[in-house]
Amino acid sequence: MRISQEEVEGVLRAVLASLGFADADAEECARLFAEANRDGVPSHGLNRFPRFVRSVRQGIVDPRARPVRLAASGVLERWDGARGPGNLNARRSMARAVELARGGGVGCVSLGNTNHWMRAGAYGWQAAQAGVIGICWTNTMPNLPPWGAAEPRLGNNPIVLAVPREGGRHVVLDMAMSQFSFGALEGYRRRGEALPVPGGYDGEGRLTTDAGAIEASLRALPIGYWKGSGLALLLDLIASTLAGGGGTHQVPPDPERETGLSQLFLAIDPTGVLGAGVAEQVADAILGHFRGPEGAAVRYPGERALRLREESRQAGIEVDPAVWRQVQQLATSS
Repeated sequence: MRISQEEVEGVLRAVLASLGFADADAEECARLFAEANRDGVPSHGLNRFPRFVRSVRQGIVDPRARPVRLAASGVLERWDGARGPGNLNARRSMARAVELARGGGVGCVSLGNTNHWMRAGAYGWQAAQAGVIGICWTNTMPNLPPWGAAEPRLGNNPIVLAVPREGGRHVVLDMAMSQFSFGALEGYRRRGEALPVPGGYDGEGRLTTDAGAIEASLRALPIGYWKGSGLALLLDLIASTLAGGGGTHQVPPDPERETGLSQLFLAIDPTGVLGAGVAEQVADAILGHFRGPEGAAVRYPGERALRLREESRQAGIEVDPAVWRQVQQLATSS
């Protein structure tokens, strides 16, 4: 079913206000959840909203908390998220990284003691919309086995890389270190669909396309096998070191209690060394070659989100009816 973005945001905003969010924070938080559905990522939008509400009610997320700067050295700053709403903490951190990049070409913000940031790509789009290159990543609870192990000891540690282009045609890659993020696995399970390729192991240690079996075993397959395993480890090491925060091994292995995360936000303003417009010319040339003779049949990262965004603008945001009923019940019971 499709519902206008305004209606979705209104219902979410009412729930958040009842939980103690300040008006401006409730509005921004609701918008971030709605925009995830708008761009085709419901697993980190409305589908995750009831879990987010439970986290607030259980005291895992503090709706009134704001990040606090702990230290600064040049264009690098370290912040404490104070266990505040993960998506608001992340958005503020990327905004600060962009601000630093405006003055020094590069801005880097490390954030510790924070919560799940919901849709990772949101902060890449944020950076690109500000006209800068954006890179950010987070560690997660242990849900990915190191290569050669059967027990999950790594996080799937999503990373985002974004390059701005004129007219909002930004290139934004949002990917986890597992072949399928756990949000994607949830989506396949809800739809009753098999994965197109094996995405992990079942409880018996067999590679499988059964999303539910992988969720239950917590044995997702790393991208590139040993390469994804190594990359997940390094992302955890770098974010945790710079944030002085918790590593994956310190995060509770429970999706309902996933807190104390470490994240990194990097913004790079190329105009100071290239001049205005040059970076976009380079990007356009690379993407033209990337498409080749197949043209639009070859999609660049972020292109699907732009198409779905336009569909949502015209026809409304696509939502799961069962999830929407659940969200509405949260609103009536608040």
